[in-house]
Amino acid sequence: MKVGIVREGKVPPDKRVPLTPEQCIEVMNQFPNVKVVVQPSPIRCFKDSDYTQKGIVLQENLSDCDVLLGVKEVKIDDLVPGKTYFFFSHTIKKQAYNRKLLQTLLEKKIQMVDYEVLTNKEGFRVIGFGRIAGLVGAYSGLRAFGLKNELFELKPAHKCHDLEEMLKHLDELTLPPVKIAVTGDGRVAGGVLEILNHMKIMRVSPGGFLNEEECDTPIYTQLLPNNYTRRKDGERFDLMHFISHPTEYENAFHPFTKAADLLIAAAYWDPKAPVLFTADEMKEPEFQISVISDITCDIEGSIPSTKRAATIDDPYYDYNPYTGELEEAFSNPNNISVQAVDNLPNELPKDASVDFGRNLIDKVFPGLFGEDVDGIIQRASITKNGKLTEKFAYLQDFADGK
Repeated sequence: MKVGIVREGKVPPDKRVPLTPEQCIEVMNQFPNVKVVVQPSPIRCFKDSDYTQKGIVLQENLSDCDVLLGVKEVKIDDLVPGKTYFFFSHTIKKQAYNRKLLQTLLEKKIQMVDYEVLTNKEGFRVIGFGRIAGLVGAYSGLRAFGLKNELFELKPAHKCHDLEEMLKHLDELTLPPVKIAVTGDGRVAGGVLEILNHMKIMRVSPGGFLNEEECDTPIYTQLLPNNYTRRKDGERFDLMHFISHPTEYENAFHPFTKAADLLIAAAYWDPKAPVLFTADEMKEPEFQISVISDITCDIEGSIPSTKRAATIDDPYYDYNPYTGELEEAFSNPNNISVQAVDNLPNELPKDASVDFGRNLIDKVFPGLFGEDVDGIIQRASITKNGKLTEKFAYLQDFADGK
């Protein structure tokens, strides 16, 4: 089997790779029937020479490959008919901007394996850039807090050589007694907690966080759905019921808006679930949150101030709670400053790529290059042989242009 790593073509450019040069060698050693080649690229975090120095072949035309690996969506004109592709297709939520991509995958009879839906037999995702997004999102949120309050200036994450350098800058930091609320408990939240624990910030319970009116040291709390939502019928919170029936719940985050200074949003949000708080709540004098690092970056989603995605080069904007309009970052102390970059892992592309490739090798490739006994590849295949697979048949109307 021949595997090709495609050149990322999406704009703005993405520097990440599915496999590092060392990992390419590891794959060929671990799976002797596999050969890996790489399409040349001027933008990768690993240079073409990093691959060739390891003896990996650079190949412009990948039409003789069986499997093609990318990160972001592959340009429609570059899709090779009849191949198996792996990338984040951003089609499973019927994203209108990728309708043509899905149609082309069907027309060209491509087997589209989407990283986003690669799961183990228990249904849990096995791959993604969540941890790095959490690491960078927490760092960027702290950086925004320092800039807004004119306390300190952290070097932007994307200007750090790697994660190690980013952590060194945090080691030199002395935080005031800030109160930080973190939502979520997945990979993204795990990355956030990794940063806060690295800084030795004291963790407190949600109840302790609300009761701690004044503290002389930085503290944080981790909030799960039972902390910020409640059943409308007054019954006891049940996570599986919440996941299955999100419309039967309402927002219960309000007490934390009066207690937190910095919110780091790292929880998956179902559009059918209640928002974290409303635009009207953000107008209240007791609303204390001054900086929001919205790692999930759901536009007009659970957080009203996330009205657009920011960029790595310009990661912050202010939200005026009284007008509902966006303004220049840190331009008014009464505004709420927002971090809403939607491709945070690209700020530490080498570390992100190492993590990603590790999971590919350990959790995905055994099923791809051997027997897919757990159905990992099968479950994540959106299209195959010119048709939507059974699991993704709900996309048919979308693919038909309806």
